[in-house]
Amino acid sequence: MRLTYVEALKQEKKMIKQLAAKDIKSYLFVEPNSVLLDVRTNEERETIGKPEGEKMGIKTYFLSIQFGKERIFNENFVQEFKNLTINRAKNILIICRSGQRSQFAAELISKKENYTCINISDGFEGDQENIGWKRCGLPC
Repeated sequence: MRLTYVEALKQEKKMIKQLAAKDIKSYLFVEPNSVLLDVRTNEERETIGKPEGEKMGIKTYFLSIQFGKERIFNENFVQEFKNLTINRAKNILIICRSGQRSQFAAELISKKENYTCINISDGFEGDQENIGWKRCGLPC
């Protein structure tokens, strides 16, 4: 049986581990061999703030998966990720504003580059139901 694109995408998402921002500290206690990758736009980081993973003992990388207010896809995202030369033994915690772009980035990196990726499901800002990195009191 052939899967539709939507069904295949749903299966891909199940393969990426989801981690709420409130659970990051306990995750890092068990899995300290991790890095943080922020895939938001530069404008978002400049106006809303940046996660400071170094204050929790993890290196933080910044690589936009989209550009500008129009949210144009960064066609060089995978190559630019490769250029970061992150050790394959590292777990990559990926964050965006709300968890959607980071999910997509995790799927790309996991599939194309064979890294272990974890999506920060509520992102940097969170929403009414999930508080996100910033409101969890994690370093910014």
